[in-house]
Amino acid sequence: MSVRLSSFAVVFHVAQQFILGVSLMTVSAIGISGETPQPLIAVKAAHMLNVNDGTFIDQAIVLIRGDKIIAAGNKVQIPETAQIIDLGDKTLLPGLIDMHTHLTADPENSGYSSIALSVPRQTLIGARNARLTLNAGFTTVRDVYAEAYSDVGLRDAINAGDIPGPRMMASGPGMGITGGHCDDTMHAPEYRLTSGGTADGVAAVTQKTREIIKYGASVIKICATGGVLSFGDDPKASQYTLEEMKTIVSEAHRLGKKVAAHAHGGDGIRLAVLAGVDSIEHGSYIDDEGSKLMKEHKTWLVPTLYLGDWLIQHAEEIKLPKALLEKAKIVLPDARKHVARAVSLGVPIAFGTDAGVYPHGLNAREFAVYVQIGMTPIQAIRSATINASKLLGWEDQVGSIDVGKFADMIAVDGNPLKDVTELERVKWVMKAGAVIR
Repeated sequence: MSVRLSSFAVVFHVAQQFILGVSLMTVSAIGISGETPQPLIAVKAAHMLNVNDGTFIDQAIVLIRGDKIIAAGNKVQIPETAQIIDLGDKTLLPGLIDMHTHLTADPENSGYSSIALSVPRQTLIGARNARLTLNAGFTTVRDVYAEAYSDVGLRDAINAGDIPGPRMMASGPGMGITGGHCDDTMHAPEYRLTSGGTADGVAAVTQKTREIIKYGASVIKICATGGVLSFGDDPKASQYTLEEMKTIVSEAHRLGKKVAAHAHGGDGIRLAVLAGVDSIEHGSYIDDEGSKLMKEHKTWLVPTLYLGDWLIQHAEEIKLPKALLEKAKIVLPDARKHVARAVSLGVPIAFGTDAGVYPHGLNAREFAVYVQIGMTPIQAIRSATINASKLLGWEDQVGSIDVGKFADMIAVDGNPLKDVTELERVKWVMKAGAVIR
């Protein structure tokens, strides 16, 4: 009898300890969430632009918990515990998105002056430019080309909270053929220098795509044609073959990454679209055939038009080499009329600037150019919000002021649907629930 009671006592004791442990874990979990609740913020503004339908919501309130939006509209009740940010008569918009930046580059380092810059120096330049870009109201960017993964390091530092900057999608080195736009064409042959993304042939581009993803790229950038700021190539001439590009796209997509193709025109746009790239960057010479293909394949066009004004005007100031300036004078003025035609034909547009070729922080000057070539202000704004978020694949996180998305918002004084240049004068910026300026 005593043995039976002793065995029962042991079993009872073990069960009691197990139940007590579960109870303590439950209480502990409740206690943690109860002790440190995420703060509530209520942002009030006279107007809020709904980019989905192009209408304004008056007397708007956006309720934020932590870094996410939990309510938005003009019937939102503000809890007593909420911190209130009253923007008065300002207009609230979602944070802007630039799909074509080079944060680690500056215009004065175009051409031969870039040779003297080390990778650490470029990365620190990127830290400064990230802050400028964020303060200008661009809370998200896609950075497409940086040597030695300096943009990947910059992205990771921003994500870790080490430095201020927009959330980033980074490409690392751009992929291109030997001697192409994505290769180093500034050094004499005896230096035998080749850029980090150079690869020729199917086997080599397969390996290089995997390598770039291995080292942290979140998007693959390829050069499908020649460019303006490179020596010895033609912006109208294709570079990678269709087979090579199909291989890159297939490998990137299989590994969950999108592909952006630098392509000014000629056969390069057609081949890149047929290869399955997700976006065409620049599109300076896009023709009706290219536009038709892009519509059929739902390929995004990322025009970069304002840089044509700035670069030619400041070429002497930044000591742009003569050969590159001559190309710029031919290619860039033509880009507006060709992209305008593509817009009129219904090619899907996502906003991009090529900031780095001109000063960072001036990104919003692109909007006025889009309107000049035939887009309405709301179309231009959508290109930098909901359209860009779709191209990123982040439409559930950014691009509009909606419940569940990051609290990325900006405020301006006037009505950007009447004067889109209001976006060049952003007065207030919030990223992920934190006020930046």
